[in-house]
Amino acid sequence: MTAALPVQVLVASGAAYNLLAVAGAIRFQRLQAPVTSYRPPVSILKPVRGRDLGFYEAIRSHAVQDYPEFELLFGVADLSDPAVADIQRLQQEYPHILIRIVETQNDAPNRKAGSLEILAREARYSVLLVNDGDITVPQGYLSHVLGYLHDESVGLVTCLYRGRGESLPAAAEALGIGTEFAPSVLVARLLSSAGFALGSTMAFRRRELDASGGFHGIREYLADDYQLGARISALGKRIEMAAMVVETNLGAGSLAEVWRHQVRWSRTIRISRPGGYLGYVVTHATFWCLVAALAGQWEFALAGLAIRLAAAASALGALGASQAGLAFVPFRDLVGFAVWCTGLFGNTVEWRTDRFRLLRDGRMAKLPHAK
Repeated sequence: MTAALPVQVLVASGAAYNLLAVAGAIRFQRLQAPVTSYRPPVSILKPVRGRDLGFYEAIRSHAVQDYPEFELLFGVADLSDPAVADIQRLQQEYPHILIRIVETQNDAPNRKAGSLEILAREARYSVLLVNDGDITVPQGYLSHVLGYLHDESVGLVTCLYRGRGESLPAAAEALGIGTEFAPSVLVARLLSSAGFALGSTMAFRRRELDASGGFHGIREYLADDYQLGARISALGKRIEMAAMVVETNLGAGSLAEVWRHQVRWSRTIRISRPGGYLGYVVTHATFWCLVAALAGQWEFALAGLAIRLAAAASALGALGASQAGLAFVPFRDLVGFAVWCTGLFGNTVEWRTDRFRLLRDGRMAKLPHAK
């Protein structure tokens, strides 16, 4: 009985976390966009590298927005990038939209932040919106997201996102986004008003960007979205979560590619929020339910697993994602626990073709390629 007690505590803690995730999902679904006619001209900054699956559909979803005035700026390291052909196609199909290709070759450790620094200088408007190249947005996205900035106390607006994978490993990663990552964001928003920014959408005024140190100040950090959100929040501004979900296409990555991406993500979170990362141990409810079952605590384990699946279903519902993979959540959870354990150790990450060493303050140093 004494040996079983710590396991029961961990299962109970995981169940409590998942009940909070259910509450967070319900709260998110009840969010409403502000009723406002605020429609500022906006510069959409999109650093891109390579042509991912669904890239054209993703960028086209921005060009077809019914919004009074906006421009699309794409940053590429060189004009031979395969993405340029799709951007040029977009320019031809939507000549009435100001769409520019900007060469943003730079020597920043975080080349995405370096690209954004250049794009921000090229942008003509005082309101900026940043999202990743693989993000597809629904109609009404710009009006919805930018409407929050009518409130001067809001410094940045961000969006939750769901994933779509074209291979089995990528589909598993998408399931993890919906059932592991999204619940963690929903619980954080439920318990704290501080919030943090997600790279799926970051909309803000240029004056807050400049006051926070600009993109130049985060060019050495891997978690550029977290850093930008934290710095704007430090100005006394709120980070607002929009009542809208966007979608990321995770492509058709192999198991090795998905594993490297997940480990990079985990180590980034650990470096950015070490206390919070260690606290995630109680969120891995499926693992503790498995331990409880192996210890003979079957009723306790089954109750904990039922609550975990309810939280996963609630999160997928809040994201508007398919529930088809719900039966695979326990297996994905165990992989997620393995990723979390791996993320506890090591300070190197791989990002596309580069390797970096993470420093204690979240900055990164590029490592030479192995010979």
